[in-house]
Formats: sequence, C-alpha cells, structure tokens
Amino acid sequence: MVSLKSNGLRVLVVSQHFWPETLRINEVVLSLRACGVDVEVLTGQPNYPKGEIYDGYSATGVGSKRHPLGYMIHRVPVVPRGGGGALRRMANYGSFVLSALLFAPRLTRGRPYDVIFVYAISPILQGLPAAFLKLLKRAALVIWVQDLWPDSLESTGYVRNKAALAAVAALTGFIYRRADLLLAQSRGFVQKIRESAGRRVPIAYHPNPGDIALVERSPAAPSSLAMEPDCFNVVFAGNLGSAQALETVVACAETIADPLIRIIFVGAGSRATWLREETARRGLRNIELAGQYPAEAMPAIFAQASALLVTLRRADSLALTIPSKIPSYLAAARPIIGALDGEGADLIRDAEAGLAVPAEDSAALASAILEMRNLPAARREAMGAAGRAYFDQHLAPGALAQDLVRHFHEALGRSRQGRT
Repeated sequence: MVSLKSNGLRVLVVSQHFWPETLRINEVVLSLRACGVDVEVLTGQPNYPKGEIYDGYSATGVGSKRHPLGYMIHRVPVVPRGGGGALRRMANYGSFVLSALLFAPRLTRGRPYDVIFVYAISPILQGLPAAFLKLLKRAALVIWVQDLWPDSLESTGYVRNKAALAAVAALTGFIYRRADLLLAQSRGFVQKIRESAGRRVPIAYHPNPGDIALVERSPAAPSSLAMEPDCFNVVFAGNLGSAQALETVVACAETIADPLIRIIFVGAGSRATWLREETARRGLRNIELAGQYPAEAMPAIFAQASALLVTLRRADSLALTIPSKIPSYLAAARPIIGALDGEGADLIRDAEAGLAVPAEDSAALASAILEMRNLPAARREAMGAAGRAYFDQHLAPGALAQDLVRHFHEALGRSRQGRT
C-alpha cells in the first residue's frame, strides 16, 4: 500500500481559475500543503465570475509571484470573460490554453515536478498545456474531472452544433488519454469518462471536499450579511449560471405567498443580471441578491440560514454531477433543499440532510420549502447534524487530501514504469 505521506512530492496545479477567485481548488492546495506536498500553481489572470480583471492584475500580465502563504503562483495572460457571451467565453478559454503553452515553459524553467495536476472544471482544454508540461517535465499527469465535456456544453446550451460537439468529444478523449490517472468528482462520471478515455487510463472516484472555512472557523462570529431573524431564510450560495436553473427558483418564489419566507442569493455569475432584472420585473419581494462574499464570511452567513438551497437544470450530464456546494452545505450543519436529479439528490437523501425534488420542478421546490419551514425546529436541526456527520466521515478536506497524495504516488509509479 502506498504511504499517505507526501514523501517530498512536487506538484504543479494547472487551473485556469485560482485565488483570489473563489474555487474549491484554492482550499485543496492548502490541504495538500498541510500534508507536506510542495505545491505550485499555473493559472490565468483572475476575472471569474464577473468577467472583469481584478484590481491589481492585468489581462496581459505574465509572471510568477508568491501567495501570501508562501507557495508560488505562475500567471499567464487571458482574454477576460466579459459578459459571458459565447464568443467571449471561447476567447477566454482559448487564450489561457495558448498563453499556458507559450509562457509556462519559461515560468517554470528549472523547476522540477513529480505530478502535473489539472483541476478540470470547464474547459477541459486546459489539459492541453498540462499534457505538454507532462512531457517537458517528465512528470505524471493527473486530471480531476469536474465537468463532463462535451456533455456540459450541450446541456447548458452553449454549443448545439453536432459536428462541433463531436470535435470537442474527440479532443476530450485525446486529453484524457494523455493522463496517467483520471479522477472523477462523482461516481456517475466514471463510465462517461471511460467511454472517452478508453481502457488504458485508470479512473478513480475522488469527491470534492467541503469548505475548510466551515471546518476551521467558528460560525459564531458576526456576519457581514444580516438576515431577518423572524423570517425563514433559504440561502443559495455560489455560481449564478445557466446550469443552476435560476428560472426554477424565480418561478418557485412567485408561488410562495408567505412574506416570511425569503430566498437569498449569495454569489455572482453570468446570469446575475438576468436574475436581478427578472426579480424586479415580477415584483418579487421574497428574493434578495446579496452579492458575492469571501469564503471566510460564509460560516457566519450559513449559520443564519434556515435552510440551504441547491438547484441544477434537468440534463443527463448534470444528473451525474455533485455540485461542489453540497459538501460545503453538509459541513455547515444546516438542512438542505435540493431541486436536482441523480447523484446530487441521492447524496442529500443518503446523508439524511434534507429534502430533494426533481430538477426544474418549481411547484415541487415551493412545496419542499414550505414543508421544510413547517417541520419542527428539532427535526431541521437533526437534518443539519446528519449532514455534518456525513461530511466528517466522507468529505473532510484533510482526509481527502491524504487520498489525493496516495493517488499522486500511484500515478507517479505508473508514469515511471511507462518510461522504463
């Protein structure tokens, strides 16, 4: 059995988005460092989710700088996402791939790595510079698949042309086959990844961990977001994008007559403007758009929530996905209401952490919110406690980081064996 200790592992994380953008990979890096792994990051200029380059950064900037905690971040130029239109999004994806191919060899010159680790949210295209760096550095390549391509493109409606989808499928398979190990964030992903990758590349299930802030910080601290204590506050936290079926939540809110039930969105994304305009157009007073908050603010925000909300569109690929917010919701020990299908709904039910109804069913979602509100407070607290117990047993960041180290050692062993 491979040791869970790092044994001096040197890992380059490739992720188009990284700190100060708020994504789970930021905390995975911290957990790996806590295990003794020497981590560096290759990423773009921060612009997610609003599509605007953050203050203090430049779209054309290229260079390396240490994170305040001491590890190195290598940044390459990108075309910012802008308002999220298809052409601008494609330019954003493509610019990172081209910039990483062009600048990463210089930025990482003289820096050896044992493992190139891709945090493969969309786009999977970032696996291309990672595969190149694998050859350049004679390292193992591990890809952690967070979104299924081309399935996610089709299910969100960004690409409908069959020829284009077939081309993306071929490219996805090419990237997968360059890996020494593929990790799936959901058990439901495994077979779909196998269909693209073929039989040679090993595939393992590795779920997303919960939010470290929810484990290490006390929710008793004052919150920067105040909620009405007399209301039943349903909090939706995270990306406001096309996959989140925001239309379902708006339609649900319109059918709930009780003025003491409020749905509070904490986050940002490509559909935030639509959500704000649609809420105003319908005159909905029970929806609040609170904006985006840093990770360290979330424990206090979640602690005020009467329940936490997760939604997804109805699509075969999304039914195989476990939204990354669910582990964080479980860690927060608050009851969960889900309007989604498949793996995510099953997780909520298996953890006995809340109520799950079908995706895009606004009437069922409204009924679930009313049902949750009418439950005895002790029953809701028991749901939250059950969710936290499930999190501690299956999704705790420290334990999953140790599993990730073990995966790295196994991939490195295969890579070295393949070179002999």
